[in-house]
Amino acid sequence: VQLQASGGGLVQPGGSLRLSCYASGRWFDTYSMAWFRQAPGKEREFVASISWSDGATYSVDSVKGRFTISRDIAKSMVYLRMNSLKPEDTAVYYCAADASGFYPGVPSVDEYDYWGKGTQVTVSS
Repeated sequence: VQLQASGGGLVQPGGSLRLSCYASGRWFDTYSMAWFRQAPGKEREFVASISWSDGATYSVDSVKGRFTISRDIAKSMVYLRMNSLKPEDTAVYYCAADASGFYPGVPSVDEYDYWGKGTQVTVSS
């Protein structure tokens, strides 16, 4: 499985970005897809996840109402729509896949099997 993330950039506070992640290789409907982020000097943290099979989602409280994760099965894409961005959202964002499946909770980094290269999101005026 290969994951390729894109869509990062520099945006002002209150602005929006949409991150994209393309998945290729051997793939199963049982997979869970997620976005994590890592700010400078901090550990990588979970942001949101989605079930590839039925589209169920879960996200952390700090992004609920602002970030939306979605997927396009036909295009093998996962997206993270980020609205009302704040400076504290600044981080490198990573997409990841978990072969063991989705559950509505906060996973650890170790639970995810496949990772893409990150894409930088900077929120600054």
